[in-house]
Amino acid sequence: MAVVLNHVINCHTKHTTKILVPDLPNSHGIFVLFLTVFALYLFTRDRLPLEASALTILLLLILAFQFFPFEVKGEILSPTIFLSGFGHEALITICALMILGKGIETTGALQPLAILLAKAWMARPLLASFTTLIVSAILSAFLNNTPIVVMLLPLLVGVAIKNKLSPSSILMPIGLATIVGGMATTIGTSTNLLVVSIAAAEGVSEFQMFDFAYPALIVGSIGMLYLWLIAPKLLPERKAPLSDTTPRVFDASLHINSESTACGLTFSEVLALTDNEMKVDRIDRGKDLSVTRLPSVTIREGDCLIVKDTPKKLKLFEKQLGGTLNREVDASSSVQETQHLAEIVVTRDSMLHRASLLATRFAQRTGLLPLAIHRAHDREAGEISDEIGPTSLRSGDVVLVQGTASQLEKLKRSGNALVLDGTMELPYTHRAPRAMAIMAMVILTAALGLIPISIAAVTGIGLMLMTRCIRWSDASAALSTQIIMIIVSSLALGVAMTNTGGALFIAQLIVAATKNLPIPAILSILMLVMAILTNVVSNNATAVIGAPIAIQIAEQLETSIEPFILAVIFGANMSFATAFGYKTNLLLLSAGGYKATDFLRAGIPLILIMWAGFSLILPLIYDI
Repeated sequence: MAVVLNHVINCHTKHTTKILVPDLPNSHGIFVLFLTVFALYLFTRDRLPLEASALTILLLLILAFQFFPFEVKGEILSPTIFLSGFGHEALITICALMILGKGIETTGALQPLAILLAKAWMARPLLASFTTLIVSAILSAFLNNTPIVVMLLPLLVGVAIKNKLSPSSILMPIGLATIVGGMATTIGTSTNLLVVSIAAAEGVSEFQMFDFAYPALIVGSIGMLYLWLIAPKLLPERKAPLSDTTPRVFDASLHINSESTACGLTFSEVLALTDNEMKVDRIDRGKDLSVTRLPSVTIREGDCLIVKDTPKKLKLFEKQLGGTLNREVDASSSVQETQHLAEIVVTRDSMLHRASLLATRFAQRTGLLPLAIHRAHDREAGEISDEIGPTSLRSGDVVLVQGTASQLEKLKRSGNALVLDGTMELPYTHRAPRAMAIMAMVILTAALGLIPISIAAVTGIGLMLMTRCIRWSDASAALSTQIIMIIVSSLALGVAMTNTGGALFIAQLIVAATKNLPIPAILSILMLVMAILTNVVSNNATAVIGAPIAIQIAEQLETSIEPFILAVIFGANMSFATAFGYKTNLLLLSAGGYKATDFLRAGIPLILIMWAGFSLILPLIYDI
């Protein structure tokens, strides 16, 4: 500790230059700064899809610079430069890696590892939890962590129930460990790739795959110990919605037709058919009429019973009363095909987010029959009507569906929904070793510097297609419109901030405000700001906007740029404290039965640990 304090004091004596408050940038620069603030606001709005927000920002930039030209070094800045993000090397690499990750997922290449972990959990749970944390982190350093989390969710819930452990104490630490692991390499997350690419374009020495693995390993190890030993104790016990013993409770509408056993019976007689186990919230008769739940009330054809129960019991009530959980008959599926129940999680990039089953034509597009809805936001969501179809859904909600295994598999492969279904396992095919070999080749050639990661990743796609590890439909399903648009719009904002002087103005403002602080303290403040922003805004947007500012700050301080770049990378990856900070967090919210406050309980201490660790180690490594 004394060494660190002496180092900080020495840094303070080095940093004595007086810097005046900078003048305001030009009108275009002011516009871009306001637009950046507006973009950060839009990216936090749950009501507006992220891709729509990104497109809005992109259009405003293009049109503003088209009708109000801006001159840079004697030349007019072409508005088309803001579209260059669509062909940006970092975006191409990110998309290629997503497709490669899809190949690993569809071939079931990780299934043998999952089986080994399951056996370890049954033998020695405490040691197995540590092993799972480490394995998850290591895999996430090279693969998209979403399929890793999806693969582990049913496995972890199952072993938790068998070992009489609380699944809520297991799921979140594993999910957060995958984010920590993603910090270690340039391909660990899309955030890393973007910032490294922006830095290279600004003339900073290009980071190789493992150039910042050393600080990530040291600080990440402390974070992993916290996730193993402390975080589970901070998390309250929650129900395990994926288990058979404590299944998720859904709101459903049970329709009575002329052939139903319940038709013509009194309400008390209908309840008796279910051994009085069915709990009816209300009886809807017609569009705007609700009937009082009196024992003597006669149930008629066309009535709708609004019930709330588990999937298994809902299907039992449907059979006992001869009713239907959906007015529409699923005529697309053969009656000879085995029907399965599955749960579809609504995410922010899902077609169901801020939409309804009816508006999206979900049943027609997927062939699946929606049966019931589980609300993730009971206080904010209204009650369902006699039809679940028109009910507006939000991210975190879960839809119970019925369909064949092939229909569920098709939806899962499409990439348009997150399917939580413990009966569907990743297929282990004879192509799995090929997929792993191709992925290893991509990582190895890039790590050794033989070819750039972008070329290696695109080549890997070609090999996976040629070896039939993936199909073209798998490749297209792996791509996310949301990720593409948020990256392109963020890159456009970064270009605009750099060219108009907006980034320089913010950098000068920060340096002027912190002129009496040592450089390590300024570095630490920058990282903390990134960590806060990434939990309320897209991590990619946070990183891309923060990168040019970090470069300008380093240049103003006349110090090494690399640690400031890493401060942005590490800070923007600290998406630990909110359910919507990272896509896998939303998966955990739905699968683990967590509340939003649970992420604050476990995530804020982890942010503080990682922030303090990097704040100490980066100045020592880079001697600033």
